Amino acid sequence: MKTITLFGSENCHKSIYYQNFFESRNLEFTFQDVLKNDNFAQELRNLYPNGNLHFPTILIDDKRLRNPNDKDLLKWLNK
Repeated sequence: MKTITLFGSENCHKSIYYQNFFESRNLEFTFQDVLKNDNFAQELRNLYPNGNLHFPTILIDDKRLRNPNDKDLLKWLNK
């Protein structure tokens, strides 16, 4: 089973989109609100060389996807 982590914000429409995407497919995921939790924000910054807070970002195991389209997201979920 894949580990899915969604870095985003509850006020971000794309973050909400991905939450609904995972829930509608009964996929377990962890949502980390980077605007409410500094530890989550730092974890996200550590994923990028420039240290910026790029969200939404999805981690599927060790694969980092920044704002992926459905096709790319499904590709990595089905690998």
